[in-house]
Amino acid sequence: MRGKTAEDRSLLELLDPVAEAGGFEIVRLRMMGGEERRTLQIMAERAADGEMVVQDCAVLSRALSEVLDPADPIAGDYVLEVSSPGVDRPLTRLKDFETYEGLEAKIELDRLAENRKRFKGVLAGVEDGHVMIDLEGEEETTLVPFAWIVDAKLTLSDQLMKRGADERTARIQADPDYDKDEETPKEESA
Repeated sequence: MRGKTAEDRSLLELLDPVAEAGGFEIVRLRMMGGEERRTLQIMAERAADGEMVVQDCAVLSRALSEVLDPADPIAGDYVLEVSSPGVDRPLTRLKDFETYEGLEAKIELDRLAENRKRFKGVLAGVEDGHVMIDLEGEEETTLVPFAWIVDAKLTLSDQLMKRGADERTARIQADPDYDKDEETPKEESA
């Protein structure tokens, strides 16, 4: 799910070690666009705390470019775009379903399960390689094999927005030099 196409997966093999060496994890990689103008979109986060601020994006972008430029794995011109996964982030790794347990998500499968491919409900954790989700109106938790999931993301909700605000407040309280306006740590003056 982190990469959809063979090209995406090949790029992940090349770029994952670079991201990991810098203390980041690639959440999702997509090569998008047509023949003329393509975009290599990379959503990432810091491995230590799951955060990703503007300065982190710049650091990771430079590190990835240092590998992409000489390796030249992409035919034609492209633009590299590095960003955070955002509030209503994609869920691409099994651990994401554990991390965001209790929040609402949409899941799409590559095959039918219980006569449907799309599910929307509250994440209830992970069990033996299955994602657990509580569907509205259902008494029992539904188990979905992680391997069947082709797309999943958090649903924008008041609860998700509150969680994001609480995390931001915690960052600000933990770092007195934190710049609240720019969402990046302040640079120290000499």
